[in-house]
Amino acid sequence: MTLVDADGGADAVAVAVDAFYTRLMDDPALAARFEGVDLRKLIGHQRAFVVAALGGADLYLGRDMRSAHAGLQLTDAEFDSAVRHLSDSLAEAGFAGSLIAVLAARLEPLRAQIVGA
Repeated sequence: MTLVDADGGADAVAVAVDAFYTRLMDDPALAARFEGVDLRKLIGHQRAFVVAALGGADLYLGRDMRSAHAGLQLTDAEFDSAVRHLSDSLAEAGFAGSLIAVLAARLEPLRAQIVGA
């Protein structure tokens, strides 16, 4: 059993990722970053990414983080806010705090590929 399976599997991740994007769209500091973006496609990639990051069976087939965020010039504050929104969404969906901490730890090394890319 993987970490994600222990907390509800891909279905629970889908609920959390949907809530995550609601939070992003409600955050005035981040919402503009998503203007003109195909959110349905992005949400699908995010679901697969989170499941894969938690050891689930789904494969993340999206672009690497550096190319996916190229030209966006995201800041450390935006990265931190997004991770916080994701953590809060996972907690709201019932994921264990220990699992959320594992995901946050796995996201941190991606900061260098995402921030300022």
